Order: sequence, then structure tokens, then C-alpha cells
Amino acid sequence: MNKKLKLIIGAIYLFCFVALFYILFTYLDIKELSSYSYIKTKSQILNDFKENNLILFSLIFFVGSIIWILLLGFASPLAILSGYIFGQWYGTLISIFSFTFGCTLLYVLANLYFKKIIINHLEGRISKYKKLFKINELLYFMVFRFVGGGGMPFCIQNILPVIFDMKIKNYFYASLIGLAPIVFIINSLGSGIEEMIGVNDEIKYQDVILNPSIYWPLISFLIILFISFFIKKRIFEK
Repeated sequence: MNKKLKLIIGAIYLFCFVALFYILFTYLDIKELSSYSYIKTKSQILNDFKENNLILFSLIFFVGSIIWILLLGFASPLAILSGYIFGQWYGTLISIFSFTFGCTLLYVLANLYFKKIIINHLEGRISKYKKLFKINELLYFMVFRFVGGGGMPFCIQNILPVIFDMKIKNYFYASLIGLAPIVFIINSLGSGIEEMIGVNDEIKYQDVILNPSIYWPLISFLIILFISFFIKKRIFEK
């Protein structure tokens, strides 16, 4: 990759980070984040804007999520936020598709411009996965997504198939299906948090723990972790 292209990509990343923090600090008063009434007020303003501008807000979230993934961001905070803003089902839908498009676009860009760098730095570490992916790249990458990438950071999971030269179509569908269970659970947690804030003037720790909209997603998350650990041991660590 030539120096000019590196500078352009770096400038885009820097601009996106600056824009993100500008929006964040313009909308939020960091000193007031410990105040429950402040959080509830801001939450209501956000909800009113969403109700009056659902299509626009959905588009902003969709595009913003794709940009966030391209910036190598984690998906979990966005999944909680989408559940908080859009609710359990619609939030899950918009999260899964935005994450999948973002991951796929990142994979395409990494394959075009960073392939040699990725192969040089990662190929030796994941040589045990190569045989599995050659057998059935769609199935095994879908399982790989489901088990959380074997503990790898989300951004590394997204570019790892560059080493296997995975087909874009298979990458897209494997990500779409493999990410769905955990994204649904995290969205449910975000929706439960919004529900509690919306109906309570104050929240106590015991109320959070005993609320079904909170503890069921957490229990489901632990079940997913257990299943993922079992699958990882049976398939990826043979």
C-alpha cells in the first residue's frame, strides 16, 4: 500500500474519531453522568427524537455502526445502545445487519490493502484453523463467530479470513447468522435497561438484579458462553 493511500485512510480515521468525540461531548455533560435524573432526561429526549424521526435515526445508527466497525470498534456497546434505543427486536435487526455490512466492508478493504501485513502478523498464530476453514469456510466461520472468535478481539475476527481468502458471500452470511444469537441477547439487555429507566424515578441495585428483563439476558449470555466454551474445546482446540 503506497504512502498516499495510507495518509488518506489515516486522515479519514482521525476525522471520524474527532467527529465522534465532538458529538459525544456536545450532547453529554460528562460531570452529570453520575446523576440518574440527568440520564433519564437525556434518555427521554433521545427517545422522543427517535419516535418522531425513526427512519432518519435508524439510518444514522446504521451508517454510524458501519463506520464504528471500520474504525475497529467493539460491537457490544453498540448492541446495548441499539437495544436501549430501538428495543429488543428492531434493535437486534438493525444491529445484526449494520454489524454484518460493517464487518464485510472491513474484510474487503483489509483484503485489498492490508493482506500482506495481516498474513505476516497473524498466519502463524492461527495455523490450526486453516484446515477447518478449507473443509467448509461458511460453516466453520459461522461457528467461529458464534463462539466469540475463540476469545479474539472483534476487530481481529473481522480481518482474520483474509488469511483464508474467504469468499465475500460466505463471509457475509456466516457473520449474519453467527453474530445473531449474542447480538440478540445483548440487545435484550439494552432494552431491559431502557425499560427500567423509563418506569423508575430511581434504581436500586437489588431492583436491577431481580428484574427479569435484566437477569434473563445475563443468564442467556452465560449459557452462550458455556456453549461457546464447549464448542471451542471440541472443534477449534482438537
